[in-house]
Amino acid sequence: MSNDPLLQPYKLKHLTLRNRIIVTSHEPAYPEDGMPKERYRAYTVERAKGGVALTMTAGSAAVSRDSPPVFNNLLVYKDEIVPWIREMTDAVHEHGSAIMIQLTHLGRRTRWDKGDWLPIVSPSHQREASHRAFPKKIEDWDIERIIKDFADAAERMKAGGMDGIELEAYGHLIDQFVSPLTNELDGPYGGSLENRMRFCLDVFKAIRKRVGDDFILGVRYTADECLPGGTGKEEGIEISKRLRDSGLIDYLNVIRGHIDTDPGLTDVIPIQGMANSPHLDFAGDIRAATNFPTFHAAKIPDVATARHAIAAGKVDMVGMTRAHMTDPHIVRKIIEKREDDIRPCVGANYCLDRIYQGGLAFCIHNAATGREQTMPHIVEKAELRKKIVIVGAGPAGLEAARVSAERGHDVVVFEAANNAGGQIRLTAQSERRREMISIIDWRMSQCEKLGVTFHFNTWAEAGTITAEKPDIVIIATGGLPHTDVLTKGNELVVSSWDIISGDVKPGTNVLVFDDAGDHAGLQAAEFLAQAGAKVEIMTPDRSFAPEVMAMNLVPYMRSLQKLDVTFTVTFRLESAEKSGNQIIATVGSDYGGVAKERVVDQIVVNHGTIPLDELYFELKPHSRNLGETSYDQLLAGEPQSVVRNEEGQFQLFRIGDAVAARNTHAAIYDGLRIAKDL
Repeated sequence: MSNDPLLQPYKLKHLTLRNRIIVTSHEPAYPEDGMPKERYRAYTVERAKGGVALTMTAGSAAVSRDSPPVFNNLLVYKDEIVPWIREMTDAVHEHGSAIMIQLTHLGRRTRWDKGDWLPIVSPSHQREASHRAFPKKIEDWDIERIIKDFADAAERMKAGGMDGIELEAYGHLIDQFVSPLTNELDGPYGGSLENRMRFCLDVFKAIRKRVGDDFILGVRYTADECLPGGTGKEEGIEISKRLRDSGLIDYLNVIRGHIDTDPGLTDVIPIQGMANSPHLDFAGDIRAATNFPTFHAAKIPDVATARHAIAAGKVDMVGMTRAHMTDPHIVRKIIEKREDDIRPCVGANYCLDRIYQGGLAFCIHNAATGREQTMPHIVEKAELRKKIVIVGAGPAGLEAARVSAERGHDVVVFEAANNAGGQIRLTAQSERRREMISIIDWRMSQCEKLGVTFHFNTWAEAGTITAEKPDIVIIATGGLPHTDVLTKGNELVVSSWDIISGDVKPGTNVLVFDDAGDHAGLQAAEFLAQAGAKVEIMTPDRSFAPEVMAMNLVPYMRSLQKLDVTFTVTFRLESAEKSGNQIIATVGSDYGGVAKERVVDQIVVNHGTIPLDELYFELKPHSRNLGETSYDQLLAGEPQSVVRNEEGQFQLFRIGDAVAARNTHAAIYDGLRIAKDL
């Protein structure tokens, strides 16, 4: 037996958990027709294969029709879900993990124009800022109906083989009853704390009556809303004790904060640049006050912190949820004493931000997550060893190198710079985004272990490549900033990269024209404002920085608003001309009928990149496939076999921004899916 605190088993009522690490409930938005079909099952099972003790799936599975999903939740109010649940639970159990599911009624945290277009309900008419819909004030018959819906859903989950269920309280209907900020009811469900908690306890009573004692029940709830007039820590401790003393539940899953706004949500689930494990001590206070099984998760991305959480008695089970999206095999690597091989979560929050924009959850630097049916987490060896030359050591090139080396190939990488990283190294110049460099550091470490040869400070030319006698050449040279976007005056502008890198000194009165809408524009604006410049960010879009997305936008706004940056939407920079020491910027609008001017001393343009593809086109005539990638074979997971030039010396492919300006995840996905079949 190991002495590692994380590897000790834990007895939760009748259920023995094989270690102390859990994946807490989250909705990756993979359901099809509200059901956890093959994709969902493959994702969930991968974490069980990796050794986690308990995987909690389906964050916020909807128990009622008037709790319509806003990010593709599971629909547990349907009987047809039971066999799908059974297939998933059986598969997870086969790999030794326990599995639970989280049930909820969203209350006001949804919209009436989703699902069946039913009125949403809450204990008041107050709308939630994030979802903006005004709720109906809940009636007695709604309460009776929803309590029954919870019990029905719990019974379905037990029939489907779940080891237990967790009620999602915080921010959802149960918490809307408990919080004095959102409960304006009179009578048995409003007023005193006892009354405000009654709905939660009535739900648990109905569930326990339906599922019996041999079924784990827990609750994920806030014990401190961190809002004036809301549930504070003192009342939160009392709520915790009352939940324990109810005799209805088996553990507490503690949250601190509120999720009714983007900033509130981001403080509950912190992203990169924010403190790790900010609420762990608070969870420890709840455990100490209740002496009751306590779970907790909130930006605990590394094994050392998780180990401390258990060893110090802060919690009984520690959640590493986003960390398991990055690397589902964390526990297996701990057991094998390979912690250095764990792919690190960098807190980029690409996973959650995509969900809140209606997309599927993908990890920024593990392209196999959510694609387990087609992409490998563990790469198989190739039958035949080949010589693979890769040009470019950014995220795309390094992923192609890592995967190719895992396949057993002889891999050589050429990089013009003196170190690896590409645009990631530029991004990491900002203190808030410095964790991004781990995307590069981890790949470099893996490549070095696998024997990849690197040539830095080398501008690869066609002769450099052919001298290596490669079987396959992969061009991952990235791109250069595209600033030639004005009708005139392009020579007067600088790029966001120029500012972030420090190659160009900040002006004092600066217009940032950002129609790429990604991090670089906001990073440049923040750098300028921190240097003392007066800054205006302008975009032709109806909202700025759409590629940054909601939770990642929060830290920028907290900084830029304090620095008095001006945000201008729906206007387009058209031209620029010199006027003494100043620049006159002409501004128009895609909506027409507008002609304005700005007088500034610096214009910064953020308009993505243009592929750095000269080497690719120079090599193309000498390749067997003439650069063609068969998309049919790529998507089918088959080796590339296109031959367009019988005299060609090698296969040639290009990936990442060397093809077109996209993002880090796209670059890494390119590298993985082309290299896994070479």
